[in-house]
Amino acid sequence: MTADRPRPLADRIAFCILAGVVALAPLPYGSRDLPVVAVWCGLLGIGLVFAPVHALQRHHRQVLAGLSVVVAGYVFVLHEQLSVTPWMATFNPIWEDASKLLKAPIQPSVSIVRNEPFFALGAPLANVLVLTLGMLVATDRSDARKLLTVIAWAGSFYAIYGIYSLVLDPHTILGREKTAYIGNLTGTFINRNTAATYFGSVSILWFLFLLEEVRKLLPAGPIVWATLLREVSEDRAVRGALALPFAMLFLCLVATFLTVSRAGSTLTMLMLTVTFVIFFRRRLSGRKTLIIAMVGSLAVALLVLHLLGGRVGSRFESHGLSDSGRLAGWQSTLEIISHHPWFGTGLGTFAWAFPAYRSPDVSMWGVWGLAHSTPLELVAEVGIPLAVLVGVAWVGGLVLLLGGSFRRRRDRIVPLAGFSVALLGLLHSTVDFSLQISGYAIVAFGIMGIGLGQAMRGTDSPSGINLKSESSREQPRPGLPRSGRPGRDRATIT
Repeated sequence: MTADRPRPLADRIAFCILAGVVALAPLPYGSRDLPVVAVWCGLLGIGLVFAPVHALQRHHRQVLAGLSVVVAGYVFVLHEQLSVTPWMATFNPIWEDASKLLKAPIQPSVSIVRNEPFFALGAPLANVLVLTLGMLVATDRSDARKLLTVIAWAGSFYAIYGIYSLVLDPHTILGREKTAYIGNLTGTFINRNTAATYFGSVSILWFLFLLEEVRKLLPAGPIVWATLLREVSEDRAVRGALALPFAMLFLCLVATFLTVSRAGSTLTMLMLTVTFVIFFRRRLSGRKTLIIAMVGSLAVALLVLHLLGGRVGSRFESHGLSDSGRLAGWQSTLEIISHHPWFGTGLGTFAWAFPAYRSPDVSMWGVWGLAHSTPLELVAEVGIPLAVLVGVAWVGGLVLLLGGSFRRRRDRIVPLAGFSVALLGLLHSTVDFSLQISGYAIVAFGIMGIGLGQAMRGTDSPSGINLKSESSREQPRPGLPRSGRPGRDRATIT
């Protein structure tokens, strides 16, 4: 969209709604309550009514077609789970057993809890809506970057609140009494692991902003990092440009480590390493250089984890990498799947299905309301076929985002942000449930949609081939030579 053409009012409405939802979703205690999720679904639905479709390309339409297939799969499974006359599924035998015990007729259902799949639909519906709206709005590159900036700043404010609350008011969350994780930072979330994944995702955004500023200082050719660091330390203007994203990255990383989440902290550092390597992959020419860069990045990540995440390290020492109770819970979930492979026990019914399969190795303390593995819980609730369909959609989305991160020269951070945040959320959800908390899931799926909006954008030339080199697109700041040193000829770093 050209700068001299006024933006349509509908486009601005869609942008404002999306920006508001992704910024505010973590605020009301992680948006765990159904009425809050319903509000977000309503707003996102309104946003879709006004969403721009004039810039959609063939690949965008293919993604929308894929999402339609996933939605159709959900509709079919939910019909089977809710209907009194299912087309293919058989009624759960628990209803017949209950009828015999009560000696009264009971209308059977495929779901073990009648109508629960309808009430549990809000969270996945919000994810699909924000993913779709994010992709449509992000077809405008300026809007895509603005949305990432909004999410990054919102996360920084939540990090500041989380640190303030941890230090000065550790027993409450937004005025409500805190009943768990006292002494750990949770921000506006109830669970520290979800908070760690959220602040880790925001850290990725600020890291990308920082890398983009660093790239503007680089001349063409391979990188000598010692020379670059010396120039940064000697030039005040350069330090000023890097100070803000670095400070915000540091703030969000501190918030991540203060959650004392083992998986959240470790996966965040891993994804920062992956993000760095992908972002500079064209400059890391040669297998030897790439290996050195990866090893060096991991070393820096481990050093930061050691320096800032001391309490995380102590949890590794005391609890190790795994939790025996969690492993036993996963085994019990696999047993649920073996008994309900096709249509599951019903969307949102895991808490009711689990007690009958609960392993004696699982502690009898507390209620096991979540499987602590979103993929396993999804299979248990909706069956293997639909879970496989969702898995294929995830893989397709990650491939498109990774391809966009490799292919794009301009605005590379947009698809790379989508890939890194989506992969972080997915990896963490294999051992926990962060993507089942709407306050984080809406943000993660929103960033993924924004990345998809730009991952498949056409290049600047009509033929679809970039005619300009990367270095010609990245202009230095006014008054600064390419080397970043005023009054100095451009240096060639080799």
